[in-house]
Amino acid sequence: MSKTKEKTYEFLSEDPNVKTLPLMAALIIGAFFAILNETLLNIALTTLMAEFDITLPTVQWVATGFMLMMGIVIPVSPLFMQWFTTRQLFIGTMTVFTIGTTIAAIAPTFSVLLTGRLIQAVGTGMLMPIIFNVFLLVYPPHKRGKIMGIVGLVIMFAPAIGPTLSGVIVDYLGWRFLFISVLPFAVFSILFALKYLVNVSEVTKPKIDWLSIVFSTVGFGATIYGFSSVGESEAGFLTRDVLTAIIIGVIGIILFAIRQFKLEEPLMDLRVFKLPMFTHAVIMFIIIVMTMFASELILPVFMQGPMALAPAMAGMLLLPGSILNGIMSPFMGALFDKVGPRVMMIPATIVLAGTMFMFSRMTADTPPWVIIVGFMLIMLSVSATMMPAETNGLNQLPKRLYPHGTAVMSTLQPLSGAIGVSVFISILNSKQASYLAGVADPASQQSITQAMVVAVEHVYFIIFIITIIAVILSFVVYRARPVEENV
Repeated sequence: MSKTKEKTYEFLSEDPNVKTLPLMAALIIGAFFAILNETLLNIALTTLMAEFDITLPTVQWVATGFMLMMGIVIPVSPLFMQWFTTRQLFIGTMTVFTIGTTIAAIAPTFSVLLTGRLIQAVGTGMLMPIIFNVFLLVYPPHKRGKIMGIVGLVIMFAPAIGPTLSGVIVDYLGWRFLFISVLPFAVFSILFALKYLVNVSEVTKPKIDWLSIVFSTVGFGATIYGFSSVGESEAGFLTRDVLTAIIIGVIGIILFAIRQFKLEEPLMDLRVFKLPMFTHAVIMFIIIVMTMFASELILPVFMQGPMALAPAMAGMLLLPGSILNGIMSPFMGALFDKVGPRVMMIPATIVLAGTMFMFSRMTADTPPWVIIVGFMLIMLSVSATMMPAETNGLNQLPKRLYPHGTAVMSTLQPLSGAIGVSVFISILNSKQASYLAGVADPASQQSITQAMVVAVEHVYFIIFIITIIAVILSFVVYRARPVEENV
C-alpha cells in the first residue's frame, strides 16, 4: 500500500483500488479450520477415554490444555503484530497449526496427542488477534457490525459445529480422522494466503520487555493450569497443587498488569479498560464464553451418559443450533449496525437465562427435541450477544490500541473457557460423588445415571444464576464511539 493511499484513506475498505474480499477470505479460510479444533474433540472424549484408558478429568486436557496454550500465546500477540507483517504472521501461524495437526493425527499415546493439540493451540492462539486487528484496520466503525457478523459466521460457527462433525467422523471413520480431515484445508489456506494475502498493519518493532513476557506466561499459564486441574482431585480447589498454581497465576497477572502501566510501550496496554463499553464488553464476553463452552462440553457427556445416545446422534442433536448460529451471525451483525447493542442484548440474554433454567430441569427421560430446541436458543442468544458486545467494545478504541484491545479479548476466550469448563466439570464431579456417597448401591447403573442427572441439573442452575448478570448488563449498554487518541 503506497504512502499516498495511507494519507488519503483512513480505512483500507474505503480505497476503491484495494480489493478487501481476498484479504478477508484468506484469513477466514484458515481461521475456520483452526478454530474448529477448539471443540472438535468434545464428543470424542468418551472414545478417547476408552482408547487410552484415561479418566474424564485427564481427557479434558485436550480441551483445557488447548486453551492453556492459547492463554500463554495470545498476550504476546500485540508484540508479534508490531514486529511482523500480516502475511508473515498468518502463514507462520497456519504452518505451526498444520504441524500440530499432523502430530495429533498419528499420535500413538495420549501424551503425544496432547502435544499435537498444544502445538495446534500456538497457531490458533495467534490467529484471533491477527483477524480482529485486520478487521479494525480495514473497516470503519459503521460497517464493523456487518463484517463482524460475517467473521462470526466462521469463528462462532466453527466451534459450534465441531461436536456434530466429531460425532459423525468418530462413529464412521475413527477419532484420528478428526485431524486427518483438517490437514488438506490447512495446507490450502497457506497456499491461498501466499497468493492473495496482503499486508495492512505497520511494522514498528517496539522494544521487547522480557520481564512482561515472563509475568504474562507465568500469570496466564499458571491460572489456566490451576483451574484446569481442579477436576483431577476429589478435594477440588482445596488441593495444594491447584491452590499453588492459581495463587502463582494471580500474582503473575497482577505483576504483569502493574508493569504494563509503568512502560511507555507496554506488551499489552491495559489502558483499554479505562473505556467503559470495552470493559462492559469484556465482562459480557466472559459470561457468554463460559456459558457456551460449558454447554458444548456438558451436553454431549449428558447425552451419551443418562440419555444413552451414540456419539453421532448426540452430535446431530446439536447440529440445528450450530446451523442457526451460522445463519444468524451475519444478520445479527447487520442488525447491530442499524439498532445498536441494547435492543439486541436485552431479549437475547433473557432467552439465554431462561434456557439455562430449562436445562437445570433435565432428566434421563428428557425428549431429544428439548435438547435440540434448547441448544438452538443458546446459539441464537450467543449470536445476538457476544459479537455485538465485542464489536461495540472494540469500536470505542483509538487506532493505536487496536492490537491491545484485540489481544485482551482474545486472551479472555481461553482463560474464561478454561475457568468455565474446569469449574463446571469440577462441580459436576463433586455433585456426582456426593450423590453416590449417599445411596445404598453406588455401583448400580441406575445410581450412576441418576448421579449424573442430579449433577447436570445442579451445574445448569449455577450457570442460570451467572447469566442473570448478563441480563442486568444488557440494560446498561450503549452504542460506543471511538475516543480520542490520548486515552
